[in-house]
Amino acid sequence: MASLLRPTLRTAAARALHTQTAPLPSTTTNALSLIRSQPSQYVVASLAGRKYLLTPRDLLTVPRLKDVKVGDVLKLSDIHEIGSREFTVRGNPVIPSEQVRVEATVVEHTKGRMEVIFKKKRRKGYERTVYHKQTYTRLRIGPIDIADIPSS
Repeated sequence: MASLLRPTLRTAAARALHTQTAPLPSTTTNALSLIRSQPSQYVVASLAGRKYLLTPRDLLTVPRLKDVKVGDVLKLSDIHEIGSREFTVRGNPVIPSEQVRVEATVVEHTKGRMEVIFKKKRRKGYERTVYHKQTYTRLRIGPIDIADIPSS
C-alpha cells in the first residue's frame, strides 16, 4: 500500500520533460528579443506614485489624474520590469524608454463608493457625519512594444 502513495520514477521523468531550462541571454538586447518572442508579456510600471503589474488590455483604476481628459493617451515612462512566462528583465531602477514603450488611454473619470465618516467628541454634544466619494481615473493599457535595438 505504501508503494502506491510514492511517485514512481516514470512520473518524475515525465515531469522533468516539461521543465526544460533555456540558455540565459548574454546581453539586455538578447533578453528583450527573447521576451518579444514569447506569446504574452507584462510590465511593472509606476503610475501616480504606485507600482502596478500590467498586461495589454488591462483596465487600471488609479487615483484621479487632474490634468488629463477622456481619450488622452499617456506614455508610461517609469517601467521597472518587463517579462514573460520564462524571462524577466529588471531595470536599475527603470528600463530606458527607448527599449520599451507602453501607452495607456484614459477611459473615464469616476467616483468610488460612498464613504461615511462619523466624528464625535465625548461629553461635548459634538457629532458630525461627513459623506465622501473618492475620485478615480480608469485607464486601458495598450500593447507592450519592445524596441528592436541592434546590438553593437
